[in-house]
Amino acid sequence: MLTKWELTIPALSGDVPRRAYVYVPAAWEEDPSLRFPVLYMFDGHNLFFDQDATYGKSWGLLEYLEANRTPLIVAAVECNHGPNSARLVEYCPFACEMPNVGYLPGKGKQYMEWLCWVFKPEIDRRFPTIRSRASTFIAGSSMGGLMSLYAVMAYNCVFSRAAALSPSIWFGAGKMDRLIRTAPISPGTVVYMDYGSRELDFHINTPERYRRVSTLLLERGVHLTTRIVPGGNHNEASWERQIPFFLPALLYEA
Repeated sequence: MLTKWELTIPALSGDVPRRAYVYVPAAWEEDPSLRFPVLYMFDGHNLFFDQDATYGKSWGLLEYLEANRTPLIVAAVECNHGPNSARLVEYCPFACEMPNVGYLPGKGKQYMEWLCWVFKPEIDRRFPTIRSRASTFIAGSSMGGLMSLYAVMAYNCVFSRAAALSPSIWFGAGKMDRLIRTAPISPGTVVYMDYGSRELDFHINTPERYRRVSTLLLERGVHLTTRIVPGGNHNEASWERQIPFFLPALLYEA
């Protein structure tokens, strides 16, 4: 079952509506007593339906979840499509100056405050969630991947596991490194991170940056799954092919 509705995030985009998507396993209709872990995701418009996706191709996540009867709720909100790099601003955790982009004020903290203290409570009220940190995950790609890393570090009291696909880890690199080194994180925190082999040369020093972030996570005791995807690229079709890799990492039971 997939529910879709419109909401607003006043602190970030005023009264401009954006779509929210929530997938609930069909098993709930068969047994209303069931409760499920929750995966929060970025760029919700790109996940489920090709007709909603920015470039006409979604992740095909609905088909995967239904075909595999995955015991997981997915809650996602579309990005800010406004002008002046609105998506980059909203999905950037830190204020930073970026080549070919300019200065970004970085409103990722404001976005996460809304997601954790407004959106999550609404999802918990309306849907059959397991509300605990141990059953609350976050995932995204590109800038959403960067935000997922940020969230599992800065909001580790909320999220126990994260998946960062093709994360834009060159945005605010020094600040992200400091966050990973110093954030209070609980033992057993899980991170899945990958990068496509065909996108490694899109930005200067991407392999070095990827190794750096991976090393810092391992030094903090994070349970890290890291992959370089053969032939992987920076698009929804490639991220769709990674679903069978990152979802098991999030749902793995020790």
